Amino acid sequence: MNSRSVVVPAERLSRWIDGFRERHGGTAAWQADALVLKGDDEAHATLHPLFAGTPDGDAVTWLIRHAAHPPRCAVLLIRRGGFAAAVVDGGKVLAGRAGKRRVQGRTTAGGWSQQRFARRREKQADELVGAAIDYAIDVVLPHLPVNCLVTGGDRPLLDAALAEPRLRPLADLPAGPHLAIGNPDRSMIAELPRLLTDVRIEVNDPTTPDR
Repeated sequence: MNSRSVVVPAERLSRWIDGFRERHGGTAAWQADALVLKGDDEAHATLHPLFAGTPDGDAVTWLIRHAAHPPRCAVLLIRRGGFAAAVVDGGKVLAGRAGKRRVQGRTTAGGWSQQRFARRREKQADELVGAAIDYAIDVVLPHLPVNCLVTGGDRPLLDAALAEPRLRPLADLPAGPHLAIGNPDRSMIAELPRLLTDVRIEVNDPTTPDR
């Protein structure tokens, strides 16, 4: 079998499913939080929505609708060098702000120089987390309640931010998806409504026999 993974936004999901069925035929069934398409030729595809849910009625129709309408979300993104906080609801960014803080990369220097560099790097990371906390307080907390917290980026930095007592309302939220992101900036905030409708699909096609 040839295996690959693709990401399809909700707006193209119906067309993608129709195309798979036209090429392979077969059946569709909901299994363990995913839609599984099984072709007559042994091809199969597993569709994972970002947000969990349970189909009511036809699983294909439900998934297309469900993916296109993510819940009201708080979003916190942190990577070394950048961070963003936002609230997304109904396909719109209700509030969002992104910032930058420089965090130096690792060094191969040894001895005292390495220790000094490590202290400086730790201080820069602490400043970045502090700035991300301030943004989350200013941008997200005024728009509570929300249904879940979407995160992205460096998990240790996110954990450090969410350990801040003032962000307890966010830390206590149900966990939404953790996004694979580039450096958070204003353009990424603008893309959040689309990113939150993405469906990850694992595809397995029969191999073509050698002739």
